[in-house]
Amino acid sequence: MIAEDDPLLREGLTLLLRAEGLDVVAATGAPGPFLSAVDEHRPDVVIVDVRMPPTHTDEGIVAAVEARRRQPELAVLVLSAYVEQAFAADLLASGSARLGYLLKERVGRVEEFLDALHRVAGGGTAIDPEVIGQLLTRPRPDSSLERLSPREREVLALMAEGLGNAAIAEKLFITEGAVHKHIRRIFAKLGLAPDDRADRRVTAVLRYLDVAER
Repeated sequence: MIAEDDPLLREGLTLLLRAEGLDVVAATGAPGPFLSAVDEHRPDVVIVDVRMPPTHTDEGIVAAVEARRRQPELAVLVLSAYVEQAFAADLLASGSARLGYLLKERVGRVEEFLDALHRVAGGGTAIDPEVIGQLLTRPRPDSSLERLSPREREVLALMAEGLGNAAIAEKLFITEGAVHKHIRRIFAKLGLAPDDRADRRVTAVLRYLDVAER
């Protein structure tokens, strides 16, 4: 399902997804019809614009949260015209699967957009690299992060985008074994011991982005 108030983008997304063999069960332009369609069609994944009528502030986000309340297994890919750090941070801090946040300009890069959509639909996370870049510029009070090498910071930034080890290796032109070693060093430097009660990968990302509660 698509919830996007710009009719040209909404129609373009519909045509793109159908051309890829995906079933677009509904395409709406406002929160009310979007939620009604969620109840009616029970989609696997929704693409939602952050800003929708009537005020064009956070209606899309509010509607997406309500849709997840009604259908907890729903995958949500949020689109935004620009980085809204508060929501991006909240999204990462939630630690929830099946969530993504992309800038609308990423839609024009069809392979990247479809990869993110499939990743979210498959239970993963997809965060726009530009979002990660802006979050990384914020002050980080955790002094343990200063011990990370430049390469380890690169690996952690790609982890924050939701990439797995194989994809990180491909991006950085290194082996998966090297990625695994970097991640082990990251865990060690951040003092993250193996613990069944916490996902070290998620904890490391949240600490790096300074969005986890301390």
